[in-house]
Amino acid sequence: STLPAVAEELLREIKKAFQETSQVPDDLLLGLKFIFGPCAVPALDLVDQRSVTRVRSPSGRTLYQVLGSSGKLYTCYSSCHFCTCPAFGFSVLQKSESLLCKHILAVYLSQAMGACQELAVSEEQLTNILLAEEEDEG
Repeated sequence: STLPAVAEELLREIKKAFQETSQVPDDLLLGLKFIFGPCAVPALDLVDQRSVTRVRSPSGRTLYQVLGSSGKLYTCYSSCHFCTCPAFGFSVLQKSESLLCKHILAVYLSQAMGACQELAVSEEQLTNILLAEEEDEG
């Protein structure tokens, strides 16, 4: 599954602008709010607070953890546009009101702006992170 082409293009433009000027121009910020709605500003706040961590194992498996504004850690999978937060389950999956939640948008913005923290873990540690998420959901 992929984001709509307009959203993908916007993220590419943000990345390009950020590489050139180290900031996101107002027109792209407006586009962000237009496409992603009310989660755009909170997502930018998460990026500013450097709340996004890319977790990588030696085999190359990657997931992202985002420290939410509530202090809870959410696991995001950018490859399939999925987040473990309740807002994702409700407004994205159940009601189809949003393309994604603020956490997964923060992941994409952090990637575009090179603002991800990096964490290398063992395969076992990565498995434990994934299993812990399943227990939370169960």
